[in-house]
Amino acid sequence: MTDLQRQVAKGLLSIGAVFLRPDEPFTWASGIKSPIYCDNRLVLTAPEVRTVVEQGIADTVRREFPDTEVLMGTATAGIAHAAIAGWLLGMPMGYVRSGAKDHGRANRIEGKLEPGAKVVVVEDLISTAKSSLETVDALREAGAEVLGMVSIFTYGMKAGTQKTAEAGVRTVSLCDLDSLLEVAVEEGYIKSDDCRKLLAFRDDPSDESCMKGGKN
Repeated sequence: MTDLQRQVAKGLLSIGAVFLRPDEPFTWASGIKSPIYCDNRLVLTAPEVRTVVEQGIADTVRREFPDTEVLMGTATAGIAHAAIAGWLLGMPMGYVRSGAKDHGRANRIEGKLEPGAKVVVVEDLISTAKSSLETVDALREAGAEVLGMVSIFTYGMKAGTQKTAEAGVRTVSLCDLDSLLEVAVEEGYIKSDDCRKLLAFRDDPSDESCMKGGKN
């Protein structure tokens, strides 16, 4: 685990941006029963954690994608993070709507984007990567060259990693589930036995037996 992964994990846990509840699963909008809930919007209201996260995004873009010309946030959760990281980098930013506006110029991409521009997508969370890749598709259709994607957190789900690989999108996350669970055990948020349930969910979100006391 890197120092940044540890710092981000501790920060997300301390402000409740990532909440672990293996015995009382949350229900996602998709209907999936999940022992983990992630709301990285809380980072924006926690200045100390926000500083670590936004500097981490900026440093990651600079290190991993040095040819980047524009940052594009995903709507809505990635917009503020792209804006702050863009300010730290002195770089243009914009964002991609989930759909085109039904008025005005009917834009889907907000902000100036020249054909051929080298873009990095800023995302708050990667799970199945469906919405993230819809953003990538919109940028590519507009003629941008998408160098990759930087996110605050990733579950590391097989579906997400497979989809991004098939789409030819390199992703880099500040923190992942494995690092977060290691810190969560160290800090006393969960017991080591709970890691099995959380990792089982990551490996197969459709199997709810691990959240009902069942054995894998």
